[in-house]
Amino acid sequence: MIEKIIELSLKKRLIVVMLLITVITAGVYQYRLLPTDAFPDISPVMVPIFAEAHGMAPEEVERLITFPIESAMNGLPGVRLVKSTSAFGMAVIYVYFEDTMDIYFARQIVSERMTVAMAEVGEMEEPPVLGPISTGLGEVFMYYLTADDTVDTNGKDKNTYLREINDWFVKFQLQTVPGVTEILSMGGHILQYQVKVNPHLLNKYDLGLEDLEDAITSNNENAGGQFLVLGSEEYLVRGVGLIENLEDLRNIQLKVIRGTPIRIRDVAIVEFGNEIRRGVVSRNGKEEVVAGIVMKLFGENTSEVIARLKAKIPEVQAALPKGVSLVQYYDQSRLVSNAVGTVKKALMQGAGLIVLTLLLFLGSLRPALIVAFSLPLCALIAVLFMGLTGLSANLMSLGGIAIAIGMLGDASIVIVENIHRHLSDKKNKNIHPLKLIVTAGKEVGNPILFSVAIIIIVFLPLFTLEGVEGKMFSPMAFTISFAMLGSVVAAILFAPVLSSLLLRKKSGKEFFLIVILKKIYRMILSIALKAKAVIVILVIAAFVMSMTLFSKLGTEFIPVLEEGVIQMNVTMAPSISLEKAVDTIMKLERSILKKSEILSTIAKIGRPEAGSHPHPVNFASIQMTLAPKNKWSNYKNKAELIASLNAELSQYPGIQLNFTQPIQNLFDELLSGVRTQLAIKLFGEDLDILRKTATEIRETIEGIPGLVDLSTEQSFGQPQVQVIANRKACARYGVNVSEILELVEIAVGGEVVDQIFLNTRRFGIHLRYDEKFRDHPETIENLLVHTLDNGRIPLSQVAKVKQLVGPIQINREKNQRRWVISANVRGRDMGSVVADIQTNIKKKIKFPPGYHLEYGGQFENQQRAMKRLTIIVPSALLMIFLMLYLSLGYFRYAVLIYTSVPLSLIGGIVALFITGEYLSVPASVGFIALFGIAVQNGLVLVSYINQLREEGMKTIDAVIEGAQLRLRPVLMTALTTILGLTPLLLSTGLGSEVQRPLATVVAGGLVSSTLLTLLVIPVLYPWFAVGQKDKSVTKL
Repeated sequence: MIEKIIELSLKKRLIVVMLLITVITAGVYQYRLLPTDAFPDISPVMVPIFAEAHGMAPEEVERLITFPIESAMNGLPGVRLVKSTSAFGMAVIYVYFEDTMDIYFARQIVSERMTVAMAEVGEMEEPPVLGPISTGLGEVFMYYLTADDTVDTNGKDKNTYLREINDWFVKFQLQTVPGVTEILSMGGHILQYQVKVNPHLLNKYDLGLEDLEDAITSNNENAGGQFLVLGSEEYLVRGVGLIENLEDLRNIQLKVIRGTPIRIRDVAIVEFGNEIRRGVVSRNGKEEVVAGIVMKLFGENTSEVIARLKAKIPEVQAALPKGVSLVQYYDQSRLVSNAVGTVKKALMQGAGLIVLTLLLFLGSLRPALIVAFSLPLCALIAVLFMGLTGLSANLMSLGGIAIAIGMLGDASIVIVENIHRHLSDKKNKNIHPLKLIVTAGKEVGNPILFSVAIIIIVFLPLFTLEGVEGKMFSPMAFTISFAMLGSVVAAILFAPVLSSLLLRKKSGKEFFLIVILKKIYRMILSIALKAKAVIVILVIAAFVMSMTLFSKLGTEFIPVLEEGVIQMNVTMAPSISLEKAVDTIMKLERSILKKSEILSTIAKIGRPEAGSHPHPVNFASIQMTLAPKNKWSNYKNKAELIASLNAELSQYPGIQLNFTQPIQNLFDELLSGVRTQLAIKLFGEDLDILRKTATEIRETIEGIPGLVDLSTEQSFGQPQVQVIANRKACARYGVNVSEILELVEIAVGGEVVDQIFLNTRRFGIHLRYDEKFRDHPETIENLLVHTLDNGRIPLSQVAKVKQLVGPIQINREKNQRRWVISANVRGRDMGSVVADIQTNIKKKIKFPPGYHLEYGGQFENQQRAMKRLTIIVPSALLMIFLMLYLSLGYFRYAVLIYTSVPLSLIGGIVALFITGEYLSVPASVGFIALFGIAVQNGLVLVSYINQLREEGMKTIDAVIEGAQLRLRPVLMTALTTILGLTPLLLSTGLGSEVQRPLATVVAGGLVSSTLLTLLVIPVLYPWFAVGQKDKSVTKL
């Protein structure tokens, strides 16, 4: 079949050349259209539900909102996990679906089930809403607003003015950008029209809060009266009664006493005020700013969305009031360009090294050019397939081509080298060049086809990887497979045609380098063939030694990607106020900026509006923008800078620090719901027991080498003032418990009872007692409660007001309460750290009945991935063997070539050990790739020895002659692959951390495999050789 394809392509050379030009043109065009991302989106299919519960404590939020919704979601089809957080004033329920579930269908069934859940939840001031249609990595763009002193704020506080501009102008403008699903505001103050009631005046006029609420709502509406026909025209009829300003609100009548109207202004102060906020953004420790977080729509291309946003920003800026500026401080485009740039640079450098190698070994420019031409051709074929399958250009997909770059030319090397040899052979001077090209192609065609098929097949099991690792590495497996298919097309279809056009039939001497190498190799091979047993023993010893090193390799999930930014998460005392938290974080920012390596900081304290994680006010994240590396003077690298920051800032009392990066931070939270690499999850029912046991676990594992940023969940320690109704006293005085609860909810907590509309903008009318009447437990005790006989008694007569400490938030997972001990791992592998943790806990901690531990974060994914790989790796090995058997037709030859696999393991393991890389998912993928690549040279070598024997040559002579003739293509294919990977091995660019373990394994394995294959296969071949008389009898 291959012979016929080559013959046909040589007859129709013009058509083949035109096809070649078409492929190149289409590939370049498709590359320009490819969407680009930093990484494959590893986000799970997840639907978040946000429920605002104004003023509610975590216990009530869990009991009344979270649990009913969480329970309802567990029965949905495709749901694999439900998690929730109940915090002050907010509930967030995360519903995770199987990865095969369509996100829009998932949102639809969650929305439908919400109607069932709401029957259990009851009436709420604001009904629960679904979160943005985005992903865990959807925060692609962040900005803040500033205003100089020349700006006229219309009498409002500057941060209130900026927040109004952001909420009612900037957000709506940026939401028109295609691909943007939501913009979350954070920082500043939301304007309110506040009615601050004096309870004494209410009592004086015999009024209650409900009277004020009714008066406001009944005096704040418009009505439509259809239309009137006046003459020949229609006039719309409108009843206008909306409140337009503070004066309108002050003048609302409550009642009339002896002809004198009592208005709101008679019982309350009416003025502008600020909505209760739970989040602040500060800049450089000097000022508060108003920030916006742009969320990307699910499935949209990150680079395109950011490009559209950047094009829109000047338009928005031009429309802002003079003196107000929109400043971008973070976007993922730099991350995308750096990640993709790392791979592109490695591709170009690798291709350059390969071309030099080809020139060196072939000793002629034209054959080298033909092979070199196949490299971009294969890459462009892969790009065409990427466009057809919808793959984006990212670190992993382009990384697949970069890793395969050295292999892409292997098939062309073998066929062009064989064509070049035949055309240069003096024996063939009377044979037509086209016939020689067909003969040369026929000789190596089948081995080429099967060797490439083996490489593609070994990657097929990678498509069965699950979860994060599956999403991370399947694009790589796809692009390698596409590129290798391209290499077959280039070798079988294009290389012979280009050889016929560019190569000339002329006899000549071999290149001096090859002559020297062949002489050295012949001498070594002759010695090896006389000492077969010694060679075998030495190889076995090397294999055993490598297995010993294998047991000493550390393990991890996926190496940490370097983003070029530092993010420091700060956890403060659970009881801290927002004002004190802001003061603490600003002090930390000022300390950070003393280091010249850090240019600026942006800190987010607490949480933004609904749509993001409900962080309490004792949590903050500080994002640091770093100076260019060449301007660093005090620290050699980022690790030293972080160590210095940690040492200095840890001295501040009452804080816990965790150093991470923006994407890594989101990545860790996606894995386990916590923002660290390792999460030890303790499950149980009682919060006190959970907290006590978690503290014991932290003390037990503290001091384990490599374990850093260790902390227990700061979910307890929130001081509470509880107003507990005395039911007997209530019955005695004729007071309904609802009266007490209404006093707590509205008089103390406050409530938005209506809204004021200014064109399309709307602002809440907030009703609450003035602060001096509710600012202390003793003051609350003296508030008056209505009795059934219209009397009034102090609250202390019918309720007890006491102070205690409760949870700051309650986390749930798998229908249970959960407490987390979190940590990062630095300077040591994840696997051994967790092993030490498990040993310590098993020895020293005894769990109460009903309480148990689970390990989450990267470790959980590492365990799942490694478990899956124990199936995938043997499957790949079995498939390799079957392909070898199908190619050669003999079981014994398949076993002979299979010795390349353990030989490649030697180099791969030693390379990991020497470089200090850990056995991670990328390294495991590297071993799978290595197995396929390693048998390639053995297959070509054995096939040619068999051919020589079939032509009548004795076994030993065939071994020596075949090994010598195949020395050049074997060395060339191995060297080109190794040199193609060298830039990835040496790269320090963004994303190189993921590629490096894979490249290390393949390069190291190929070194040992190639060197040993050139000796071991010829040495073993006589023992495995099938005699001429055996061939018709058996194939075993």
